[in-house]
Amino acid sequence: MKILLTGALTYDGLGSEPVRQDVLIKGERILAIGKDLPREGTKVWDMKGLSLSPGFIDAHSHNDWCALWDDTVTPFEPFIYQGVTGFITGNCGASAAGFEPDSPYLSEVGGGTFTLPESFKPYGSVEQFFEKTHRKTPCNLALLMGHNTARASVSGGTNRPLTDSEMSRMMNLLEDGLKQGACGISLGLMYSPGLYAPQEELQEIAKLCERYDRPLTVHPRAESKVSMAYKELLGRPHLLRALDELYDLAKGSRLKLQYSHAIFVGRRSFAYKDEVIRILDQMASEGIDIGFDIYHQTYGTSVITVVMPPWYQAMSAKKKRKFFNRLRFTLLARASILLLGFDFNDIQIAYLGEGFEQYEGKTVAAIAKEMSVSQVEAYLRLCEMSDFKGRVNMGPYSTPEIIDELAKHPRVLFMTDAWWEPNGVQNSAIYDGFPRFLKQALQGKGDTIPNTIMKMTGATARRFALKDRGVLKSGAFADITVFDENEILTAETYQEKAFGIKHVLINGIPVLENSKLNTVVLNSSGQAMRVE
Repeated sequence: MKILLTGALTYDGLGSEPVRQDVLIKGERILAIGKDLPREGTKVWDMKGLSLSPGFIDAHSHNDWCALWDDTVTPFEPFIYQGVTGFITGNCGASAAGFEPDSPYLSEVGGGTFTLPESFKPYGSVEQFFEKTHRKTPCNLALLMGHNTARASVSGGTNRPLTDSEMSRMMNLLEDGLKQGACGISLGLMYSPGLYAPQEELQEIAKLCERYDRPLTVHPRAESKVSMAYKELLGRPHLLRALDELYDLAKGSRLKLQYSHAIFVGRRSFAYKDEVIRILDQMASEGIDIGFDIYHQTYGTSVITVVMPPWYQAMSAKKKRKFFNRLRFTLLARASILLLGFDFNDIQIAYLGEGFEQYEGKTVAAIAKEMSVSQVEAYLRLCEMSDFKGRVNMGPYSTPEIIDELAKHPRVLFMTDAWWEPNGVQNSAIYDGFPRFLKQALQGKGDTIPNTIMKMTGATARRFALKDRGVLKSGAFADITVFDENEILTAETYQEKAFGIKHVLINGIPVLENSKLNTVVLNSSGQAMRVE
């Protein structure tokens, strides 16, 4: 069957000014684009008064883990409502594939935030992941190889350099993933076991990405003025030290380096926004292929241990409880709070585990009052309750003004860094992360509408070498989002629902019509986006 979308204001995903024209779809591809296309033998959709663009691609996602669930529809529904048709998954070092299936450390593969479902046989390879998800999930998925996943697979969460044998096995896992269609490799240097990796190990990974011409995405060691990642609290701000590491990793190479979620954790970190931009621009001026991505909110979701130093994380539960170790952590935490402009009032518990629902939605500071203990002690107790695997929403990570400025940068991509959780408090970006970017542009606060759409479609597809995705052209995949600009401009945000998105097609399949999901087709509308 052919589908003809008529009369829409069309954005091509390349930054061009919009044109009012028709789009003809046959099967999973766009057959033609132009004015007054023939209607014979087509199902005609009148798009008059609406705007049409390539389907939005979430440039930084963790939905590879959700794609393995028995129910793949529920976690993807909120993203389709906001116009998302595809995802770059496997970010922050944690991918749902790229591990040894017989590893004794499979429980550590997800870094404490993500877990393989019990019903899923852990095949391990990227090829098997794509076979499991191709035409068996609602949305299109590209996959980054997670360094933390591969490292944990061969050595667990140990705080030490890898042996020669472990290094060889890990590098083989990463390279095999690239050969099988992964779109790059991701580092999560703030999370175990990536935070234990020496620079020499990271350099070998960078060389691998360079050899295959695939991006290396990096959750840096710090994105705040001070952090627990470095021993010295004073001196050069930690988010700048973390960028120095990335500069050393990429200088003099052809590496495609992607700085994940440009955020500024803690109010005292906001002052370094200009310096971060200056460093990124300097890297680009020296020939480094540097890019970065942002989400449209001022907080983020992370593991509960994100503010815990590596030396403390690496200890056994018994050693963590020793007086002097707790005292050392307490003193460091209090000093960090003073230097950061960020405290336990800013950490909201999203989920600890079954039996601890009474803490969800409350800040650590509020829970400390309920427990009649210090805030640091309450935090440590909450970590223990969750087996150091709890989930938190925390901020501030940015300001509306910073988001407005970063959205205009020519090297930025847009994303949500959000995923649906079956328990606890949700990250609001699952509902309206992309419409917020559109509203920002329509208000004249961010980039232009054509550039904004390019940064959530064509630019992301080019960055990750997704062939025939993210653009409106004859022969491209028919991933299409149709939206109402007036409704987006006037809608309220942060309402736990999307706004302004009217129709969505994924690979030519109408999955959202007049803002209503067609749940019958969602189990098979998505495809694996392999990179050749």
